[in-house]
Amino acid sequence: MFSKSRINEPVAKSSPEAQTTRTSEPAPATKPAYEFATAAPKAKPPASILSADLTVVGNLRTTGDIQVEGTVEGDIRAHLLTVGESATIKGEIVADDIVVNGRVVGRVRGLKVRLTATARVEGDIIHKTIAIESGAHFEGSVQRQDDPISAGSGAAKSAPIAAK
Repeated sequence: MFSKSRINEPVAKSSPEAQTTRTSEPAPATKPAYEFATAAPKAKPPASILSADLTVVGNLRTTGDIQVEGTVEGDIRAHLLTVGESATIKGEIVADDIVVNGRVVGRVRGLKVRLTATARVEGDIIHKTIAIESGAHFEGSVQRQDDPISAGSGAAKSAPIAAK
């Protein structure tokens, strides 16, 4: 039923076979075999998906991608954010790429912002490039900036400081 593998068998050191490897290809003398697996480029992980029956209260931050199908009450920062048709986000969105299919109430800041025909946005959009499809509903202002992600809130920067 079980047999002992030939790989685990001890080889006599005095025999000439002890000097050769048991594989047809010689193993490199400078690198162990486990380093080949770590040298391969890492695959990009799939997007994190927040399902339609999920409600999140709090802020989300990732360097990866997020697809929201449920409800988020808080700010979101990501690389790519996709707001599903059934999704609702109440808070600020900051991402390199933003695709809005659902509802967003709050500021949207992104390098590339796309509002599809089913999008409903109530808030300001700060972008480098924007695309608004026919049928999208948008209430707010649109402002173009070369770096909308690190620019922060323009209203807070321009507001005068009140003296007491």
